[in-house]
Amino acid sequence: MKIDLSGTTALVTGSTSGIGHAIAKGLAAAGAKVVINGRSQPKVDAAVAALKKAVSGAAIEGVAADVSTAEGCASLVKEVPDVDILINNTGIFEPKEFFDIPDEDWQRFFNVNVMSGIRLSRAYMQGMLKRNWGRIVFIASESAIMIPKEMIHYGMTKTAQLSVSRGLAELTRGTAVTVNAVMPGPTMSEGVETFVKDLAKQNGQSIETAAANFIKEHRPTSLIQRFASVDEIANMVVYVSSREASVTNGAALRAEGGLVPTIA
Repeated sequence: MKIDLSGTTALVTGSTSGIGHAIAKGLAAAGAKVVINGRSQPKVDAAVAALKKAVSGAAIEGVAADVSTAEGCASLVKEVPDVDILINNTGIFEPKEFFDIPDEDWQRFFNVNVMSGIRLSRAYMQGMLKRNWGRIVFIASESAIMIPKEMIHYGMTKTAQLSVSRGLAELTRGTAVTVNAVMPGPTMSEGVETFVKDLAKQNGQSIETAAANFIKEHRPTSLIQRFASVDEIANMVVYVSSREASVTNGAALRAEGGLVPTIA
């Protein structure tokens, strides 16, 4: 199968690093014009330069905007009025005991992880429906259906993303627009790598040992028994964003290494 996204414009939020950057790279390699997004202009500029270097001839733009706010989303939409592919990737996570999570953290996680995707989908989806083609993908997590006791506030937002994506998919009935969610498992993004390095330092271990122990202790049901790479997650997202994925709609697609012990 050769995925060809030439002639399309894709916006990937939170794409200056990590899974988002890998998705942007994959979409660009498939021929899409890609818009990189992040909060900091220097980071956006650096990500655009890195992507142009990695994908020869790629059409890449960058827009700095904080999509956790209504103002930031409006600013982004003003700069990029229409897209064919919207990847709602922006997200934050933080291990914290439930009894130590204040109201402000619950609201902050909801604004970043959930409201960003809601606002941007509201802005771009009507254009997709009018053109009768489009792809919206929410980057959720296996934590949406296996709520981690050390990050209940995070898990809550990921469950909310599944609800929103399925609800939006219902609005696409009879069209060539699809809305799906992808659920990565533990993935070695830059943020997670920092987390693992901190664990290694705290426990006097190598990074490799700390990573392996984390999976064994905190995600023991994983079948692959390791962290996924950002490129492995991007592969799934690029497919779901393609014309070839025309009958995949309203789905919560697992890319979690068999961590969730169910058959559905």
